[in-house]
Amino acid sequence: MSVNKIFTDHMVLQRDQPIHIWGRGLPGAAVKVSLSRTGLRSADSKTLSSVVKSVVTSVRLDSSWSVNLPALKASTTPHEIIINSCKKNILISNVLLGDIWICIGQSNMEWPMQREMYYREAITTANQPLLRFYNPTYAGKNVFNQYFSDSVLQMMQPEKFFAPTSWQVSDSNSFRAMSAVAYYYGKSIVTNTQVPIGLINLSIAGAPLETFIGVDALKSDERFAAKAIEPWLTNPAIPVWVKERGNQNLRTGTNHPFKPGHVYEAGLKPLFPLAIKGIINYQGESNAQEMERVNEYAALTQLMVQNFRGRFQQPMLPYFFVQLSSIDSVKYKGQYWHLFRDEQRKIMERLSYSGMAVCTDYGLKDNVHPTNKKIVGERLARWALNKEYGLSIVPSGPLPLSAQYANGQLQVTFNHAKDGLATADGKSLRGFSLDGIHEVSARIQKGTLQLGNAVSSGAEMVVIDCEEQPEYIYYDWKPYTDGNLVNREQIPTSTFKIKVHLKK
Repeated sequence: MSVNKIFTDHMVLQRDQPIHIWGRGLPGAAVKVSLSRTGLRSADSKTLSSVVKSVVTSVRLDSSWSVNLPALKASTTPHEIIINSCKKNILISNVLLGDIWICIGQSNMEWPMQREMYYREAITTANQPLLRFYNPTYAGKNVFNQYFSDSVLQMMQPEKFFAPTSWQVSDSNSFRAMSAVAYYYGKSIVTNTQVPIGLINLSIAGAPLETFIGVDALKSDERFAAKAIEPWLTNPAIPVWVKERGNQNLRTGTNHPFKPGHVYEAGLKPLFPLAIKGIINYQGESNAQEMERVNEYAALTQLMVQNFRGRFQQPMLPYFFVQLSSIDSVKYKGQYWHLFRDEQRKIMERLSYSGMAVCTDYGLKDNVHPTNKKIVGERLARWALNKEYGLSIVPSGPLPLSAQYANGQLQVTFNHAKDGLATADGKSLRGFSLDGIHEVSARIQKGTLQLGNAVSSGAEMVVIDCEEQPEYIYYDWKPYTDGNLVNREQIPTSTFKIKVHLKK
């Protein structure tokens, strides 16, 4: 008799949803699963447990078993799961009830705390008993520009790809290898809410978005069905750099971390029976090097998230993601990054219950890996704290609402700027263009903003003087940006290109 590998000591169970626990056993055998609250003390100081819920089931003919325990509220009190069958007992201890977030992406999400800018400072507050990590390593990690060994190739099977691991409580040792973005995200939520947070890290350095999407989902969408065609290593619908890396690693076989559907099969699919809170993602560099891949990214992301929501049976599953930062195109193929960032911005228009963290102000000219992950994780957490935890916190920097032209003046209005706009450095406003090439003078000015049926007088907007109505207004329209428009919380404005309309 066994229980699924996700269930280990120190784990977090998802609050406010039925608790699903499953495993394998002897067909026909009875299985009893109990969830007990621990930490109680008897008169002689012995630790006691009180049973919260208990369910009995039978092992099916295919050797599988599963139970559903009723939903419970968040709890910082340690619990334990006890599973009994055929005189065998399994004890899972120090379990908390809170929120589970799955973390996906490529190297900027994978980037560990021990390589993060504020690592030394973070050590002093790393002991976070309410923050838990499930952080498996994976086959082929850090193998670049060479063939995988025979032993690595054998581990490329989806069921073997992620190495066995267990949940860990955040401390100065366990957090070293954890995703820095995810750590700061989870820590921010714990600090502000005291809700236990469990982070499952499935990020893969270099991974394209396609690896996180089920092959069946790709095949079912005529726009992306070509991505499921084999051999993927020569498939023109797959990013060029991704195929190059795949061909460097594979002298035989086709399984690879970058293969469409691979991480979906190896890491996400086994978790679908588990109740979770949401998904966070920092990915895009591998999909941003060709215009065909740039132009499809918002729709491809929509397909992925809809796939997740269907398989987790959570139609309102939150999806929060990081927009690519800034980079120069001299030493890195980043010439399309401004177009890609705008495509990412459009994801929020396609997907409800989504949010984007803007971090262009912390990009590096010649390095695709900015080491300041603290600002990234904390900005990502603002979306969760606002949308999922009900805190009165501005989730984002300014996002464009409209661009209207009248009487020689273009007025650009913004969301997430009700307390006003400013420049990050106190200097004149930078970053605006009417043709995507030449910068124009712009200023912050008070005006009247129409939001639905409500009118907000005194709202601040960006104003540009121009003799004729332009077709579009652009902001930060280059790979490495120097735009300085922020809101009063000092969060930067997203790159954008929007249509200009005649003011009525």
